[in-house]
Amino acid sequence: MHKKRIPKSMRLIIKYTLPMIIALYLIITLITSTGLKEYFVSPFIYSISKAAPKETALFIMAQEMTPLRVHYSDKVTKQFDWMEMVTDVDVGDIRSLLGREIPGLERYHTEIAIAGQGTDLSTLPIESPPPTEEQLQNQEVNQSQLELTEEEDPPPKKEIPKKSVYIYQSHSWEAFKPLIKSDLPQDASSTNEKVNVIAVGAKLKKELESRGIGVKHNKTNVTKGLKKKNWDYTQSYDFSRGLVQKALSQNESLSYLIDIHRDSQPRSVTTTTINGKDYARLFFVVGKASEKFGRNLEVAKEINAALEQKYPGISRGVFVKSKLEGNGVYNQDLTNRAMLLEFGGVENNLNELYNSIEAFAEVFSTYYREDAEKVNAN
Repeated sequence: MHKKRIPKSMRLIIKYTLPMIIALYLIITLITSTGLKEYFVSPFIYSISKAAPKETALFIMAQEMTPLRVHYSDKVTKQFDWMEMVTDVDVGDIRSLLGREIPGLERYHTEIAIAGQGTDLSTLPIESPPPTEEQLQNQEVNQSQLELTEEEDPPPKKEIPKKSVYIYQSHSWEAFKPLIKSDLPQDASSTNEKVNVIAVGAKLKKELESRGIGVKHNKTNVTKGLKKKNWDYTQSYDFSRGLVQKALSQNESLSYLIDIHRDSQPRSVTTTTINGKDYARLFFVVGKASEKFGRNLEVAKEINAALEQKYPGISRGVFVKSKLEGNGVYNQDLTNRAMLLEFGGVENNLNELYNSIEAFAEVFSTYYREDAEKVNAN
């Protein structure tokens, strides 16, 4: 007597589906019964959704919903590299395989569009960690350093009515160690606008205005703003985006956006000497996920080239970041003349920063007028 054969379809279900169900059950049990569940919070899910291609959800839903395949045929037929999307490994780039295992190599996602002197994979920008409450509360200003650069304010000039440049600081707490009396080993952080990147923005505003360019400078304490909204530091660019959108809606003449930061690389990387004067080196970051990526990259390259021509070595270059290594947009979709500009590093002093700001303002003002002439000609 022959045994009844199991249908092929049933055998496939037993072979593949049942093990998957069991594995899923075990994973869910592991997550819900251990501390792993703490990691599956909204910021974690948000970061995953940011990293995945935006067409992914549409593609998945379209596999079950025929109307989506009909109406969005051009998008849902796109072939995804599922291996790279799921594992974040590019088989053509060994760094992607080792990037999560070797400390510091995760920064490989940053692309070097233009390399400055000494710029390579070992000197890529380093993002500062979020400041602790202790850092922000127990900071004493190094007044002797501030006095070295204090100058008498000139008589107030006539207000420039047309504001063309908007300066802001998405990470306003980023400060400079020489300006703070602190023994804390972490990167310098402070809400005091005399010792953090707001001071850089204020100096840049003054230099640009002295060259006839109208500037609006936002000095918002982002740390305080985030706390008020009950947001964390990963939402800094969401917060600053609101500031920028409000400014643009109130002033149609604003065309250049400059978000000022500072790097965490050591002084040896962030400082250079040109004609006997010390400068805090600067660099540009362009968001690859921005809809206006091409034009913003072009602007960064053009200004960078002008800077290097007049002040060789002042720039560390132009870097491109995707959503896998940073915000990826940096509000640069709001205009096609948006910059994320990093002045110096955590160990630079005001003298070096001011020299760099003056150099940038000089070069930028020339570029600004040439750009305005092109626009008028067109």
